[in-house]
Amino acid sequence: MNQPAQPTAVYEGQFGEYTITPGDRRGVVLYRTGLVVAALAFAVGTGLGLVLPTNQTVVYGLSGLYTLFWLSLGLSLATIHIYLIPLHRLLQGFWLVGGLASLAVAHYGEGPLVETVVTSPQTLLGVGFTFAALTGIFFKEAFCFDRLETKLLTPMVPLLLLGHLFNLLPPTAEQVLVSLWAILFLVFALRKAFQPLVPDIGDKSVFEYLKRGQQPSSAA
Repeated sequence: MNQPAQPTAVYEGQFGEYTITPGDRRGVVLYRTGLVVAALAFAVGTGLGLVLPTNQTVVYGLSGLYTLFWLSLGLSLATIHIYLIPLHRLLQGFWLVGGLASLAVAHYGEGPLVETVVTSPQTLLGVGFTFAALTGIFFKEAFCFDRLETKLLTPMVPLLLLGHLFNLLPPTAEQVLVSLWAILFLVFALRKAFQPLVPDIGDKSVFEYLKRGQQPSSAA
């Protein structure tokens, strides 16, 4: 015999009731998958860059890992739930600008992408937009879920990037900070993978309310 269909859970939101669809859950899974892959690519790249001696194979491998990181971050930014649509679009715009700048540096720079960013800090004026988008995710997660690792990452990432851009940090300090970044990013992504799905979807009634507010009035 066929099993009776399970009743759909109804949630009470700030602006009315809403339900969670399979598409909502799939979006959260994709968001978290992007985070995990991005964190793994960043952690592996950081480890290789700090441990292995610099050679052409390593630096080109780091560029490949950065590409994987950037694509995975894009997946997360496409599926993240942020109530403020302009902020969501801003982070996606940062990601796109950072990707285009990275492509330009990779093709027109004097060497492989990662090596050029390390030796020519001014390239962060373009490539750094990618990490600004990532910092936006950290800020959102710190604000919404009060996670310690994202509270630490939110100021740490800009501190490291600006320190490198303006040559304010000694190499040892940069190595320590990028190592902490890689570790905390991985901790965040792995913890996120085991968090219940529904909190990441958020209050859908708020999204609907904001969507209605952006539509032109039909009144005469």
